[in-house]
Amino acid sequence: MKKLAILIAIPLMLVTLTGCTTAGPFVTNISSDGRGGLNIEKARVKLNFWTNGLETCETTNSSIQLTQPTNK
Repeated sequence: MKKLAILIAIPLMLVTLTGCTTAGPFVTNISSDGRGGLNIEKARVKLNFWTNGLETCETTNSSIQLTQPTNK
């Protein structure tokens, strides 16, 4: 019974230590598209346990077209 508990505990500890640790998405860049609009870049960050650093992943780009408000 003790061996079975150890065999179950070790994989569970490994899964916990190497689990997915992502956060976001966060806006990482906003720039003009040159035509009156904005380009917005978003990305998630992920903690890499082996290097003890952050990596960006799942980067997406969106465009927003800005217009003048109309008076009614």
